[in-house]
This record gives sequence, structure tokens and C-alpha cells, in this order.
Amino acid sequence: MDWKTRRIVLFCCIPDREYRSKAGPFIIKQLHMNFFTRLSNGWQIALNSFAVLKENKQLILFPILSGISMILVISSFAIALFAASGWDTDNLEQYGTVTNYLVLFVYYVVNYFVIVFFNTALVHCTHLYFKGEEVTIGKGIRFSMSRIGVIFSWAVFAATVGTLLRLLQDNLGWLGKIITGLIGIVWSVTTFFVVPVIAYENLGPIAAFKRSATLMKEKWGESLGATFSFGIVQLLAIFLLVIPSGLAGYFIHPVVGIVLFILGVFTILVVMSAARVIFVSAVYHNINGDPVKHFNQELADHLFEPKK
Repeated sequence: MDWKTRRIVLFCCIPDREYRSKAGPFIIKQLHMNFFTRLSNGWQIALNSFAVLKENKQLILFPILSGISMILVISSFAIALFAASGWDTDNLEQYGTVTNYLVLFVYYVVNYFVIVFFNTALVHCTHLYFKGEEVTIGKGIRFSMSRIGVIFSWAVFAATVGTLLRLLQDNLGWLGKIITGLIGIVWSVTTFFVVPVIAYENLGPIAAFKRSATLMKEKWGESLGATFSFGIVQLLAIFLLVIPSGLAGYFIHPVVGIVLFILGVFTILVVMSAARVIFVSAVYHNINGDPVKHFNQELADHLFEPKK
């Protein structure tokens, strides 16, 4: 029985209504304190994720490689579709529904595979860093190659879910958009820890999904706090980027300002992506009792205090 359950049971067992009226606000206050404490913990872990990235700048190559790969994938699919339609955009609508969804499914598979492949490599490199071992890009890539089967199976599973959601959205109108939007939110939350799970636990897609959902139940507060923190940092960074980009566009040339802004946004997104994966890796490894001594161990021991 966790601490919240014990307090609620204790509160319900108090026979005197006067004492219950006094104990109620105290219990509610404790619940609120725990909630905000977990949010604060998430913020602290987010900051430490940036510190880890600062000490291992080469890790930023993984989201860069992932982004470049995705650009190539999108370009390849676009060129193939246009070529198949005789380079006439009007012919794109002539493909049957089954063909459209089949192409979409294949695209989803490749998309998920590329993202998870490089994120798995990044998770492994952060694990090496936490253990005090040498971190190299090659080690991360080789580890992902050793997990290529489970990565592909997860990509197929995720692509199937994505295609089914798109099918609902296209055929149920506004109701389908609402349903798929809600399911999409649940999906993103429950798969939060799926990359380290499929990397280290050798589970199939469905088992990995369930395991990730279990981990999220344990660390939802820290995850929410970190997600909010990353969002704030990203928003502030983009806002600050507007100033130099605007000045460059005004005093030099508009094209210079636009290029500077695009490159700046790309850099911000890459850094944030790497920091998020480092956060997920830190939480996952500490939950499983793995060392994270280079992730501010004193802080980690406090933040990841095991449930009683």
C-alpha cells in the first residue's frame, strides 16, 4: 500500500467528525505538496539532462542523423508518389483507398523505425555515460544494430496503430478527429518509456507497450514536470531567437534573417530532442536500479526515492 492509500484509509477510519474535519485539509495539503514536489523534481531532472548533454556534445549527432534521415525518407516517398502519378498532382487522387493506406502504413513503418533506431542509440550512450564508460557514436549505432529486430517489430506495431487512427479520422468526420486526438494523447503518454524498454528488456511490441505504461504510472509526476519544463525552455529559446533573426533580416537582408531563424529553430529542436531522450534514459535506468552516478547521484537518489 503506497503512502497516499495509507493516508486516505487512515482518514476514513477516524471516527470523530471534528478530527476528520481537521485532518482533511492536512491530507489534501500533503497530496498537493507531493504533486508540486514531483513537478519540481521533473524540472530538476530536465536541467540535469542538459548538463549531461553539455558534457557529451557528440550525443547531439543522433537527433541530427534522425532528422536528416527523415528528410530523406519524406523526399523519397514524395518523389516516388509524383513519379508514379506521371508528375501530375491531379493523378494523385486517382489511387484507391487501399493503396493510399498501404503507402501510409509503409511510411509510418520507416518513420518509426528511423526515430526509434537513433533514440535507442542515444539511450545506450547515456547509459554508458551513467556507468562512467567511454561514450562514442559508434557504440550507440552498433547497439541499435544489435536490437534491429525488436526495433522493426515496434515500428510495425506503431505503424499499425497510426494507420488505424488515420482510418478512423478519415471515416468518422469530426467525431473521428476527437477520438483519434484523445487516443493520440494516451498513446504518447503510455509509450513515453518504450525506447529503453525495447532496448534492454527484449520484449515484444505489446509487452513493451504495457511495460512503458507501468513505468509511466510510477513516474507520471516527474514526466509531466519535465515535459512542461522542456516545453517552456523550447518556447523561450525560440522567442529569444526571433530578436537576432529579426535584426539580421532588417540590417543585412531578409533572406539572412530567415535562414538564421530556420537554422536556429533546427538547432533548438535537436537539442531539446536529445535532452528529452536523456531524461527518459535517466528515469528508466534509476527505476531499474542501474547506476546514474554521473547524473548528479545525490539529486537522483532524492528524486527517484522508491515507493514504500
